[in-house]
Amino acid sequence: MRAAHASSLCAAALLTLLGTAQAQPTTNDDVPGATLGSLLDLARTRNPDYAAMRLDAQATGERELPAGALMNPRLKMELQDITRGGERAPTLLPSEAGATVYTLSQDLPWAGKRALRQEAAALETAAAQGRAQQTWAELAARIKALYIDRWRIQGTQRLVNENLDLMLQLEKVLQVRYATGLAAQQDITRIHVEHTAMRAELVALAGEWRQSQTRLNALLGRPLQSELAAPAALPTLPAAERLDFNRLSDTLHAGNPALRTEAARERAAEKARELGLKNRYPDFTLGVSAMQRQGGALNEWGVMLELNIPLQRDTLRAQEREAQALLSAAQARREAAANLAQADLADALSLLQTARQTEHLMTYSLLPQAELTWAAALAAYENGKADFATLLDAQRQIRTARLGQLKAQVDARMRLADVERLIGEDLL
Repeated sequence: MRAAHASSLCAAALLTLLGTAQAQPTTNDDVPGATLGSLLDLARTRNPDYAAMRLDAQATGERELPAGALMNPRLKMELQDITRGGERAPTLLPSEAGATVYTLSQDLPWAGKRALRQEAAALETAAAQGRAQQTWAELAARIKALYIDRWRIQGTQRLVNENLDLMLQLEKVLQVRYATGLAAQQDITRIHVEHTAMRAELVALAGEWRQSQTRLNALLGRPLQSELAAPAALPTLPAAERLDFNRLSDTLHAGNPALRTEAARERAAEKARELGLKNRYPDFTLGVSAMQRQGGALNEWGVMLELNIPLQRDTLRAQEREAQALLSAAQARREAAANLAQADLADALSLLQTARQTEHLMTYSLLPQAELTWAAALAAYENGKADFATLLDAQRQIRTARLGQLKAQVDARMRLADVERLIGEDLL
């Protein structure tokens, strides 16, 4: 009877370990965190870093109109012969002076300069918008990583709890066998050690869960101890054909925020160089003047043309060389950013493929083999042909395989988040 009871307990333990149904976490619709989309939507409106970058881009955009506008006109009033040929004391009243000249003048840059300045300002705006997009891409990647990590913690807790339940059932088996003299005292001690190690692991996982909640709330602009729902599902991996390097490389060049920023900076440097070349030509000042004599009517008129003469050739050439050097530097930075982004993309895709292959091996090879090993060890232990250490080793193999499967699933999604950050869009 006792042997039959022990066998039934062992069978129950096996069913617990090999069960595939996983309870879905309960969620509260009012608490964010169950879905990745809810977290990203919240971060778009509440993250202070992203808000600051968007406002910086907005402020930069307001410079476009002034950059292409004319300077404010100037009005000058000049009092002449304020002593009336020395006949009276000096005066500052226009009606008492010998003559008063009113001049209205306007500065006019050389043709094309205003357009270049406005184009350069527009490109600076594009660069600022690119920096804001880059901030969002990095923020979204961090949120995705934390969401996926919370899924890992949750999944690991579930596996540890399942193994802890298994150990408790095996302890009952040992108690029955020990009472009949079929198990040694050291087996009881060994399973108590396993219990303690698993409880310690659960404590560590609970600490990781709290830390992930704190970091995620900080990114969402919420109080650090605010409640977050448990992740409901991992992001879906795209089909393999959508992860082709050549296709994603083209998407990267068009959508990577850092590359768009560097490209805008390069074009702005080109405009600055063109503007420097136009500084070889003079700027103008046009004016209209009217004269009033001794407080009488405005009956004398004049026009004025003034221009600056760009005689400082050495200064101009130095400014042109500076503009050319800045352009070359911008081109080099863009090329370096493109090379680095492509290398990061290749690494992320390689690691994603590795994680996928690892998950396949864990799911369809290692885990079934570990389950067979456990079943054989369990049968041998029930028949007295294997010791308890062999049974524990078989159980650890299943646990290792399932944790490896979970880690591969998480790694694949982490690398997918890296890919999406690099190409500047989600692969849904």
